[in-house]
Amino acid sequence: MLDTCKLKSACNLPFVYNKKINTAGTSNAAVPLADPGMYQLDITLRRGQSLAARDRGGTSDPYVKFKIGGKEVFRSKIIHKNLNPVWEEKACILVEHLREPLYIKVFDYDFGLQDDFMGSAFLDLTQLELNRPTDVTLTLKDPHYPDHYLGIILLSIILTPKEGEHRDVDLSENEVVGSYFSVKSFFWRFQTQSLRLSDVHRKSQLWRGIVSITLIEGRDLKAMDSNGLSDPYVKFRLGHQKYKSKIMPKTLNPQWREQFDFHLYEERGGIIDITAWDKDAGKRDDFIGRCQVDLSALSREQTHKLELQLEEGEGHLVLLVTLTASATVSISDLSVNSLEDQKEREEILRRYSPLRIFHNLKDVGFLQVKVIRAEGLMVADVTGKSDPFCVVELNNDRLLTHTVYKNLNPEWNKIFTFNIKDIHSVLEVTVYDEDRDRSADFLGKVAIPLLSIQNGEQKAYVLKNKQLTGPTKGVIYLEIDVIFNAVKASLRTLIPKEQKYIEEENRLSKQLLLRNFNRMKRCVMVLVNAAFYINSCFDWDSPPRSLAAFVLFLFVVWNFELYMIPLVLLLLLTWNYFLIISGKDNRQRDTVVEDMLEDEEEEDDKDDKDSEKKGFINKIYAIQEVCISVQNILDEVASFGERIKNTFNWTVPFLSWLAIAAFCVFTVILYFIPLRYIVLVWGINKFTKKLRSPYTIDNNELLDFLSRVPSDVQVVQYQELKPDPSHSPCKRKKNNLG
Repeated sequence: MLDTCKLKSACNLPFVYNKKINTAGTSNAAVPLADPGMYQLDITLRRGQSLAARDRGGTSDPYVKFKIGGKEVFRSKIIHKNLNPVWEEKACILVEHLREPLYIKVFDYDFGLQDDFMGSAFLDLTQLELNRPTDVTLTLKDPHYPDHYLGIILLSIILTPKEGEHRDVDLSENEVVGSYFSVKSFFWRFQTQSLRLSDVHRKSQLWRGIVSITLIEGRDLKAMDSNGLSDPYVKFRLGHQKYKSKIMPKTLNPQWREQFDFHLYEERGGIIDITAWDKDAGKRDDFIGRCQVDLSALSREQTHKLELQLEEGEGHLVLLVTLTASATVSISDLSVNSLEDQKEREEILRRYSPLRIFHNLKDVGFLQVKVIRAEGLMVADVTGKSDPFCVVELNNDRLLTHTVYKNLNPEWNKIFTFNIKDIHSVLEVTVYDEDRDRSADFLGKVAIPLLSIQNGEQKAYVLKNKQLTGPTKGVIYLEIDVIFNAVKASLRTLIPKEQKYIEEENRLSKQLLLRNFNRMKRCVMVLVNAAFYINSCFDWDSPPRSLAAFVLFLFVVWNFELYMIPLVLLLLLTWNYFLIISGKDNRQRDTVVEDMLEDEEEEDDKDDKDSEKKGFINKIYAIQEVCISVQNILDEVASFGERIKNTFNWTVPFLSWLAIAAFCVFTVILYFIPLRYIVLVWGINKFTKKLRSPYTIDNNELLDFLSRVPSDVQVVQYQELKPDPSHSPCKRKKNNLG
């Protein structure tokens, strides 16, 4: 007669039912460890008491994270300036098995900085009673300082079997021996439960709508400075998403006119937390006030103008909020491929055909990314393995794969689809190592401009370091397809570029400051050398050159017309194009930039090692902010010059062709239409723009165009590295056998 242990050995089952479990009744017994059913954990986060102070004012801005098995399953809202916060928030969590404890971590929210740890606690789920509300008091501890008292968190928890998922199970010996179908149904049930739980995690990544927010202005804000004014800016937060507006100096009635988008998740609350702050150099920013927007109260597909009174302060904020249906995003296995289905492919091609130019201008194209596998990844765990997962990002759209545990050559075989809003976006694919009790470890990253993608080609991309300046260990295999409407893409090039709201704050770096200074110096030296060259013509250092310049000067001035300016730029673009196609490419790779980026990487590594040793410069906040401002200005000036150069160097052919089309149009317009008529039309448009559209966001089409052209640093970051055949696991295996 067979016993359950033999069944486990023979069938290679992942676990065994020890006994019949009936959850239909009201049994209050603790759940056995071997129970494999899916459970629903209903948590009410009540409040916190006597939490730790982490801010300079002796308070904190606490919020709570809940994690199971290393995965974050819920995050509470932020309670500002309170050590005894009251949340009264409810969360519904699906749990596959109860071996993993519920991990509670409390943090102090600091916008733009790393949030401060305020304590953590564990809850053993196997000790909970089924179908019975339980009040839980958890004492927060710091693992590094176990004797410190960090306060308590109060919860109410109900653990119930998931209805329809957990059924009576009886694997007696007679049934095991007598029925093959019992074992077969056992496998089917386990696989179904695993797939359904996988679907739950997958759906938690997908957004159900897009929230478009336009921050218009502030009215009668509270004066925080001694001069009776403020330097206000606004922070927005929706779940994990956050956005920070620009700073408006010395005003109580700021005009921002900034637009950005958030994703709206069905599982999470639709509450946007908004706080207004006064920027103070050299000390902590002053709090002006806060307000909230309940998205569930707003109708969809309609723009709402909101005038929000600031609580705990003075004044109003004026917003435009629009809720729209989500763009097409999806995660699927390789067996579900939209582009291989002929009908779906034809529908996608028809959606972005030239005949549908003016249909939904924001929907520029379609992107499909197959994340197939990785090889030879970096070892991140003490076991000599890693637990890799992959994050795929396109602007503010972010999706991730499942984790493959204890593997340096993982296979994901997942397909991600995105809608393209800007063809000049860069696809970022990052590989991380999952860690249970801390943030994931970085393993490698690639950045791929959409315009450089070759459709349908499976390629091995060498993983790069965080700065994208050099290789790290491993390669990742991707297959990418891009379908887009060229006219829509061209029109979108002339409007402001979408800003990433999850970008890291700039920090002061000596190497970065030096790099930006040298980049700007090279741009300035181009102008200086041109001025010296022109001046040498006047000095007749070279008589033939000066004579030719003199004749050219007379000819140009005598025959000059305004249309000749875009015509000359058009000829310059054409000349560089023919140089490139003839093999006489005059574009040189800037080795100076690469050297500086390597120096920056070394400096960053050094900073990471010494992160706990605060340098003197980090303590002088005023000097640091001035240096960061100078560093950013140098970067902007240098990038501006490099982008102009790269436009004429055909670094991005799509943009260079677009520039040629624009120069042709300007040449024809300036040739046939008198200048005064052009200036008249321009002036009328400028003067009446606010009357026609009061809430329009000002933009400069030329600067928007140049923002899409990569700088020299970005050219280095986006450059694809060639894989080293010796790093292939298969190659190494053959060498070892030899």
